[in-house]
Amino acid sequence: MQPINITAYTKDDSQIEAVKAFMKAMKIKFEISKYKPYNPEFVEKIIQGDKDIRAGKGRKVTVEELNSLWK
Repeated sequence: MQPINITAYTKDDSQIEAVKAFMKAMKIKFEISKYKPYNPEFVEKIIQGDKDIRAGKGRKVTVEELNSLWK
């Protein structure tokens, strides 16, 4: 048995049930996971941070400064 990943973009619960029925009819073992992608606003902040660092906008922090944060 070889696992594969398939993403189905369903419009409603009836389509999900139809996919399940098809898989059962074909005697294919399957599992459904609820994958939730990252929040787009969060992703944009990370991308912007990477751009800022590449553009030289940023601040270097010494090890001593970092250690002082934990005290």
